[in-house]
Amino acid sequence: MTDSIHFPPNFIWGVATSAFQIEGAFDADGKGPSIWDTFSHKAANIIDGSNGDIACDHYHRYRDDVAMMASFGVDAYRFSMAWARVQPSGKGAWNEKGFDFYARLMDALQERGIAPHLTLYHWDLPQGLQDDGGWMSRDTAHRFADYAHEVARRFGDRLVSIATHNEPWCTANLGYGNAQFAPGVSDKKQAIQVSHHLLLSHGLAMQSMRAANPKAELGIVLNQWTAEPATDSEADRKLAALEWANSIAWFMDPIFKRRYPELSLQSHGADAPDVQDGDFDIIAQPIDFLGVNYYRREVMSAEVPPRKPEGGMGFTDMGWEIYPQGLTDLLVQLKQEYPDLPPVYITENGMAAVDGVEAGQVNDPVRIEYVRTHLEALKAAMDQGIDVRGYFLWSLMDNFEWNSGYAKRFGIVYVDYATQQRIPKASALWYRDFIAGQRAQRRAA
Repeated sequence: MTDSIHFPPNFIWGVATSAFQIEGAFDADGKGPSIWDTFSHKAANIIDGSNGDIACDHYHRYRDDVAMMASFGVDAYRFSMAWARVQPSGKGAWNEKGFDFYARLMDALQERGIAPHLTLYHWDLPQGLQDDGGWMSRDTAHRFADYAHEVARRFGDRLVSIATHNEPWCTANLGYGNAQFAPGVSDKKQAIQVSHHLLLSHGLAMQSMRAANPKAELGIVLNQWTAEPATDSEADRKLAALEWANSIAWFMDPIFKRRYPELSLQSHGADAPDVQDGDFDIIAQPIDFLGVNYYRREVMSAEVPPRKPEGGMGFTDMGWEIYPQGLTDLLVQLKQEYPDLPPVYITENGMAAVDGVEAGQVNDPVRIEYVRTHLEALKAAMDQGIDVRGYFLWSLMDNFEWNSGYAKRFGIVYVDYATQQRIPKASALWYRDFIAGQRAQRRAA
């Protein structure tokens, strides 16, 4: 049972969000358009035809949202900065009103004793840079490094950590591979080249931020999963190995081994990326932490149609299998394949559920069980020697869930989008009590 789990005394408990999903105020105070503004303004791109113009109106309601966070007793808050809010075109002049917003947000967090953890890029590239070629252009990697340096220069002593990218796999494969996400391109070769430019931009940003000498820890956030064969057949095992190489090792190997996995390069053939001399030396900058976002495992099947996961613990409203054991397995496998793995934060973990308000309350027992079992799985990995420093529950509140619009609810706080009322769900109260229990254990120890 969770109440018998003892996490280390200095373990960080947090919640997470991203700028485009909650801020709204899409053109307020000098903010420029992002690719997600452009993408979501075409109603056909979003399942419910909505957009992120208002979202949770966090830009105007941040003080109340920080107070709500504080009521849950969290140690930390992971959020992202909207690049186009602080640099409207992605190059050139900075927008001081945009920086002022994030300064005020950090002030509010500081007043409540909540540590700020920033992500520089959560998919919302300034449209001005997209017009110049977007992530297909190497120049965008250099513009990102300029942005990272400016943020580190201004806020590097106030932030506990700065992550360069959130889930570059999604930026490349969903934004350029199948057009599911902005900017809406469907081209495998472009997706693979974009993944390289994202990694290059990470390395350049690490260098530029180090030059600013910030106190903040610097790293990257990757979405990761285990890839398991559906059966013991050779075909299924080969598929699982290729999935690991293409999705996990493709982003880890350049950072930790200065190369791309050979299995992937063979598979990509003529679609392999253009890599210039010295690129891997740039990408492989030392990082202070690795952020891991875990939601599910992948079960690989060569059968037609492919075998589906058993789903013994059910599926989320996204259709993802609930499989907490995968978190243990993933972390152990990462440590085996990357012995120099830095400290890890679980930067996202949570689930979408069909939530509704009844008598002013939102009861979400499935989400509570999801979080509880994943925390048990996390502690099991830590007990095997994996250095995990914190856990950020995704998400603080229901929000604009990308191409699903407002149809999917990941929050531990219910948002009535018509009124912007926030209603803490049962899971929020459970998380509050769990954190309080951990602190009581610390005092008793």
